[in-house]
Amino acid sequence: MKTPAQSSRVPSGTAVARDESTRDRVARSILTNGSSSAAVLAERLELTPAAVRRHLDHLLDEGLVESREERVYGPRGRGRPAKVFVLTDAGRHAFHQAYDDLAATALRFIAESSGDEAVVAFARQRVAEVETRYRALLELAPAGKEAEVLAQALTADGYAASTMQAGAGEQLCQHHCPVAHVAAQFPQLCEAETEVFSRLLGRHVQRLATIAHGDGVCTTHIPGAPASVSPVSDGESARNAR
Repeated sequence: MKTPAQSSRVPSGTAVARDESTRDRVARSILTNGSSSAAVLAERLELTPAAVRRHLDHLLDEGLVESREERVYGPRGRGRPAKVFVLTDAGRHAFHQAYDDLAATALRFIAESSGDEAVVAFARQRVAEVETRYRALLELAPAGKEAEVLAQALTADGYAASTMQAGAGEQLCQHHCPVAHVAAQFPQLCEAETEVFSRLLGRHVQRLATIAHGDGVCTTHIPGAPASVSPVSDGESARNAR
């Protein structure tokens, strides 16, 4: 990301390049890890909080990031929610969105000429090859690590994914979406992907947020595996029936 000098004092070329490089690291860290506070960014990048805030101010002025209150899942503690920073559409565009207006135009043509069902069929066909590749990986995953392996596969495909514990289940977080601009117009792409996650993980999953709809990260809730039920012996059945 290139940033023009803001002050009347012109720093040396080396200083400008260093500032731009660090600013790019800040933006890329938000892209990879999702919404982040200034304190978290400073710790993650081994920078001073003052330096991070300076770079965030530049990114805010350029419209590449925006600040919002941190979304809290579950009971909220006392005090104001922390301020976190997320990439804007312009910020994500700086990291080269994989789909452009041509893809959206093609899907609009499909919808207008063949109806929404054709768009759904296209979306499902698009993820079919991905599902085949991911299934081969998940079949080799250790028990209980399926979501983690899925996140690694998504990351390899450019989605910067991670998992985190959430109550009795997990959350699959995709911090980048190569098709966000197109998915904003055609949510069928997100729906087809969610269907694939359910089939791969063998349980019903729920989309909580998507980048395409303005959230900072695509979040999918994965409920915990059903508890196994021990078989009941004939003797126990008889006693319980009394």
